Amino acid sequence: MNKPVLISKPHGKGKTLKTVLMLALAAFICLSSLYGSEAQRNPINVNLIIDGSSSLSAVKDEITSWVLSRLDAILAEGDNVTVWSAGTSAKVIYSGRINSAADTDAVKNSIRQLSGSGDTADFSGALREASLLQSPSFSYTLLISASQSSLSSVLSSPQANLLRYSRVEEFPDWRALVVGLNIDARVKRAAAAFFGQ
Repeated sequence: MNKPVLISKPHGKGKTLKTVLMLALAAFICLSSLYGSEAQRNPINVNLIIDGSSSLSAVKDEITSWVLSRLDAILAEGDNVTVWSAGTSAKVIYSGRINSAADTDAVKNSIRQLSGSGDTADFSGALREASLLQSPSFSYTLLISASQSSLSSVLSSPQANLLRYSRVEEFPDWRALVVGLNIDARVKRAAAAFFGQ
């Protein structure tokens, strides 16, 4: 008859290793929160283009809530912000630099006060204007479409190429597109530099 083999646990090594790992993890968490808050990024240009057609009315509260939380995560002091209402014709409803909490509140209030009217959303005009405003600093362009039909007009326009480098986030009744405006020239320059041309 075979006797059961007893496996003994190491007496101090496992416990010591576990303690060291826990202390290292605790130190990392404490130090990263201290030094992470000190990090500053360079100012960016933020373009926010929101569907101003009548389609906005049905989803306005959901869109507003989502956009405002996104802005809280994105905006920093020094950023330049331009907000368009893409209604029958695109119009700028806010433009300014973020220098204080009051400036951030002004951006948010312009979004809260948006109302939709008309059957079309002039995304083409807003995208064209936003692409002309681009500067050497990094730009973040967010386009909010409240319906499939409002987005289809830009897809059949000459500005469709401006949506070529986009990331789409789908929601049940609307969609958000992060648009890489004028990024094609930067990609070509980076590729040429990489290949030494």
